[in-house]
Amino acid sequence: MSIYDSAIYKFLTGPLNDIAWLYILLPCVFIGGVFLTIGSGAVQFRRFGFAMKNTVGKMFKKTKAEKGAVTPLQAVTTALAATVGTGNIVGTSQAIAMGGYGAVFWLWIAALLGMVIKYSEVTLSIRYRQRDEDGDWVGGPMYYIENGMGPRWKWLAVAFSMLAALASFGIGNMSQSNSIVGSLNGAVTAMNPDFAGQTVLNWVIGLTLAALTALVLFGGIKRIGAVTEKLIPFMSVLYILVSLIVIVGDWKGIVPAFGKIFGAAFTPRAVLGGASGITLRQAVVWGLRRSAFSNEAGLGSAPIAHAAAQCKSPVDQGIYGIFEVFMDTIVICTLTALTIIISGVGIEFGVKPGSELISSAFGTVLSDKVAAVFVAVALALFAYSTILGWSLYGSRCIQHLFGLKAAKVYQIIFVIMIVVGSVSSLDFVWNIADTLNGLMAIPNFIALFALSPVVFKLTREYFARYDAQKNK
Repeated sequence: MSIYDSAIYKFLTGPLNDIAWLYILLPCVFIGGVFLTIGSGAVQFRRFGFAMKNTVGKMFKKTKAEKGAVTPLQAVTTALAATVGTGNIVGTSQAIAMGGYGAVFWLWIAALLGMVIKYSEVTLSIRYRQRDEDGDWVGGPMYYIENGMGPRWKWLAVAFSMLAALASFGIGNMSQSNSIVGSLNGAVTAMNPDFAGQTVLNWVIGLTLAALTALVLFGGIKRIGAVTEKLIPFMSVLYILVSLIVIVGDWKGIVPAFGKIFGAAFTPRAVLGGASGITLRQAVVWGLRRSAFSNEAGLGSAPIAHAAAQCKSPVDQGIYGIFEVFMDTIVICTLTALTIIISGVGIEFGVKPGSELISSAFGTVLSDKVAAVFVAVALALFAYSTILGWSLYGSRCIQHLFGLKAAKVYQIIFVIMIVVGSVSSLDFVWNIADTLNGLMAIPNFIALFALSPVVFKLTREYFARYDAQKNK
């Protein structure tokens, strides 16, 4: 009997997945996002210019971090390393294929609300962080639950750490190595259609990824930050430029592409036709799922990296959460979606694609071979950076549960699972990752609702001081 036929697999990817996403996470993102938007004075909209000026505008300013901390740039690029990845490429492709063009609209809505959700998460992570026995700053939902909500809620902090540690093997490990393998296989096949050594290649790629991850991971957060602050800007700019080449190359298709997105947002069958089988529910759910997979707002993962940042106040780092979601989803995911739609490549609705859909889209302007190689390289860099970011998240969660020594053991297991992901089924990896994403968000949203008055107070006081100084 295959794993797909097992009762546990069917429960994890069926009823439990529906409960986590449809009945808990989806309402939490919309209700929680609206609630936090109102309570914070719509900080992600009213203070958007301030956020961009004080993140993008200062991101590359030379700064040094004290012992046990990283610079704000290293913190945000470590968090972006975990978010800017296959969710932007494969995840966006899957949102369109499984939810229709309208899924992109719901992906945007989730991102606009996700800006304030991640802002709140990061702000709380700085407010309630603490030093560990090595003198490093540690934080995240498990710490703002314990230190903010009190000892009675320690069980909830433990629940988050356990779920996030498990999720790290899905969203931040196996799904990423799996996507790298798929894209590199696609590049090799494009160059040599008769290539028959995929199995050996998969093992070689998996073992190489594991070795590269171990080199960085065992050096701690400072080494991770040193790598991501160089890797993230380079690969993001490169991907954006190539996407723009395709989009601008057929600029007349931009308006019709947006027409398809907005037209299918509420009535997908009117745009796609009844034969597609895409319903409004699927458009909403897949837009939400892939937005969460892409920017991780609400999952509680990114605050773990931001907690190590050297900053003057919680809000100073919190605004990086706004920038992070904007860049990850509103910019990069949108460019991916427009590239696919404008290119006119055939989409098999109802079937999850890998990297072949975006490769075909790039291939309409570039040659098929060049497109396949570019996507393979882009995915490899994106996914590798995501593996690095999530290796930190999982380590911090295990450290919270069992201490620093146990975190070292976890890191070894994490490296091994990279190889497992490289030779596993794509559907298996993505389905399990989906369920774990939804589950780990539950304790985090409980904390966000409970500690929202703290976020609102810190936001009011910070911007009251800022406005007073500005008006002098």
